[in-house]
Amino acid sequence: MSAETAPASERNTRKVREGIVTSNSMDKTAVVTVTERVRHSLYKKTVQRAKKLYVHDEENDLNVGDRVRVAETRPLSKNKRWRILEVVERAR
Repeated sequence: MSAETAPASERNTRKVREGIVTSNSMDKTAVVTVTERVRHSLYKKTVQRAKKLYVHDEENDLNVGDRVRVAETRPLSKNKRWRILEVVERAR
């Protein structure tokens, strides 16, 4: 399906990830760690892989331990390419 024939909703789908805030010490930026579980191709054992994402936090309202949903966006700085969609669960 080419880009001209694809509906607008399918053409610009952005990646959405869910992770836990691990740092909020920067101004308007938080670090979210996203953990995915993958089966090893040869040994078939489940392996956890972690990725750190730099997220735009305009109001500085995220705290360490919050579970958040983030979406891909245009580059906002050298490392920031994600923005917050919602806070799924606040830290206790």
